[in-house]
Amino acid sequence: MDSKLSRRDVLQKSAALGLFAVVGTACSKEQKALSCTDTMSLSSADALVRTTLSYADKSPEAGKSCSVCQQFIPAAPAACGTCKVLKGPINPAGYCKSFAPKAT
Repeated sequence: MDSKLSRRDVLQKSAALGLFAVVGTACSKEQKALSCTDTMSLSSADALVRTTLSYADKSPEAGKSCSVCQQFIPAAPAACGTCKVLKGPINPAGYCKSFAPKAT
C-alpha cells in the first residue's frame, strides 16, 4: 500500500482544519448569560426586600435596567454589581420597583 498523501489531500485537510479552528474559536467566545440570583448569603430580611421590590435578573421593561439606575453600583464588566437599595448581587440588565433613572 502506498501511504503517501497527495497535494490535493493535504490542501483539503488543511482547509478543513482551518475552518474548524475558526468556528471553534468563534463558538468558545459566546458569552454565558450573567446570573445574579444567588441570595444564599442574605439574611431573610434582605431577601424579603428583594422579593418585595420585585427584583428580576432581566428587566421586563425596555429602557429600565439596573445599569441606567442611579442606585446601581457597577462591578467589573460582565460581572454582577451591587445596589444602594437591595443587598446581594445585581445584574446590570436587572430591574426592581426602586428604579430611578440616572440624571443626564
